[in-house]
Amino acid sequence: MGAGTLDGNAIVYCEGVFGTSTGKTAHGLVRRTSRYRVIGVIDGRLAGRDAGEVLDGRRVGIPLQASLGAALEAARETGTTATHFVVGIATDGGRLPAAARAAVLDAIHAGLNVDSGLHDFLSDDAEIAAAAASRGVKLRDIRKTPARGELHGFTGKIGQVGAFRIAVLGTDAAVGKRTTAWKLVEGLERSGHRAAMVGTGQTAWLQGVRHGIVLDSLVNDFVAGELEHAVWSCWNDEKPEFIVIEGQGSLLNPAYPGGLEIVAASRPHAIVLQHAPSRHDYEGFEGYPIHPLPLQRHVLELLSGKPVIAITLNHEGLEPVDVPRACEAISNELDLPCTDVLLDGPDALVKAVLASKPTPSGGGR
Repeated sequence: MGAGTLDGNAIVYCEGVFGTSTGKTAHGLVRRTSRYRVIGVIDGRLAGRDAGEVLDGRRVGIPLQASLGAALEAARETGTTATHFVVGIATDGGRLPAAARAAVLDAIHAGLNVDSGLHDFLSDDAEIAAAAASRGVKLRDIRKTPARGELHGFTGKIGQVGAFRIAVLGTDAAVGKRTTAWKLVEGLERSGHRAAMVGTGQTAWLQGVRHGIVLDSLVNDFVAGELEHAVWSCWNDEKPEFIVIEGQGSLLNPAYPGGLEIVAASRPHAIVLQHAPSRHDYEGFEGYPIHPLPLQRHVLELLSGKPVIAITLNHEGLEPVDVPRACEAISNELDLPCTDVLLDGPDALVKAVLASKPTPSGGGR
């Protein structure tokens, strides 16, 4: 996995869900991507507004559009040629809804290449594949894994990796782990440290991460080996001082119990735990209460033998004035720093990471 030069100008499909957890792929592309220049996001509910302003309260120059036609017309008016249509929704089970499928066909007929990170593969859909072939456009199914002969088993070469490794895990799915991981990388780099991220999902690929996997598409026997290989490749190619590993799901989520393989295979030296205090049940599963934050921390530390060094806050459902109070309560309860990197930036998190890394005279890892 990796990206080089810009692939093209992208219109991102997020009809009806921008600003919700189902729109998280579109959110990631609005916040950052080195793979595309994002020129518009489709969500008719919010047409006319700036995507960054809706998402984070800061204008980024990416307009929300009512339809593909409106997005294409706006691009033409600015002299821009759209080249890609990206499915920016992250549905339960990774299924392609009927409305999104129709939008994909419209995009193909308009001559756009289509990229999708869903489990319903566009290239396996006979009508979509035929339409793409007829128009001479490319389909990329990001969740399609390499042939099994190209996959890696765990070897122990993680022990060769000299970088200090931080896993950004979460107490739930769709809680902001990837965004926090990117913010941490950016903060470390601004502080003068070489840092790199290893992505573990389709959105990180769409954002242009150089090294990573799509964990939830892999056959279980190869998950640990592919994680190890991605982290090792990141070290081998870039030699960063820090490697930040994006989490998936959460350790105790009933449907998406990601995290254990990341802890076991990438062997992080420290863990950052992302948490949304306004959530009471696991995402999409009413009646399945989120396990208490102290318990989740305790389980992670038992499994990894390494410390949770900070809690990063997802402020969904909180008023801005309530965020400092929520962070203070968590910090007092766990005796850990707590920060919201979207509102406050990554400096406090960077400080916690640097404090957790042994100095050269402090012995080995």
